Amino acid sequence: MKKNYMFIHGQVAFPSKIKNYNECSLIHNLFVFNKSGICFYGRNFTDYIKVEKNLISPFISALMSFSKEIIRKKFKIIEMEDIKIVIFEKNLLYYGVLCDTIENITILDEIISKIHQRITSYLLKNKVNIDAEIIYDKELNKTIEEVLNSSLSYDFGSQKEIKIIAFLKELITTNDIEGIILLTDRGKVIYSSYNKLDLKKFLKEVDFRVKIYNNSILKLFYTFKDKRFIFSEYVLDTYFIILVFDSNMKFGLAEHYLTKAVNKIKNTVLD
Repeated sequence: MKKNYMFIHGQVAFPSKIKNYNECSLIHNLFVFNKSGICFYGRNFTDYIKVEKNLISPFISALMSFSKEIIRKKFKIIEMEDIKIVIFEKNLLYYGVLCDTIENITILDEIISKIHQRITSYLLKNKVNIDAEIIYDKELNKTIEEVLNSSLSYDFGSQKEIKIIAFLKELITTNDIEGIILLTDRGKVIYSSYNKLDLKKFLKEVDFRVKIYNNSILKLFYTFKDKRFIFSEYVLDTYFIILVFDSNMKFGLAEHYLTKAVNKIKNTVLD
């Protein structure tokens, strides 16, 4: 379902061939601004949101000016329902990413750093005046898409991913399990039985998982305030599986389902 916000009108200014990222985690748009807030390059990666460059540019520029002059802080993130705009500053260039609210900031920063290298190399090689020119270049578009494809692809490959997700979708149909989430060790969502807004709230509550993992605790049990509880485990030092249960679930059965999910992931990845 497409969304309509104040800056979303008209045709896609910069179409892309990339359309099929995982439904749980999406980067919809990328905009690159000069220090004056003028957008000289932009890309639309999905059909979820259609953006008019001439509207997004003054919108971002106004937000940046407001945050700098009024609250004396640099604007970085603004959330709007299930999407957010994240701004990254890289050597006097500003990168605006329009993405789902659950996108991991650390991963986004790594992606933008790689894109920044490609952009700056392109600007120097082609002697582009970013204060007076707007970039339309198929080769640069291809380079940016290669960065995204590489960064957002899953280590175990599409066919294995499909098998694991199909298994988890079947597992969630049992009445015993309230929710299932599969992430990479860097917090990238691969699969979730929750909708995006519920997933956002859930991940905020269990965000401590990464800190615990860094202290070498490989299994995690956690009880929510509403008496729900989760069983979770790191798998092959790469993935993190979370199973959510109602308070009435017996711990032995919960452990059984977790073991079943972990073994399926291991067997599929190592196959």
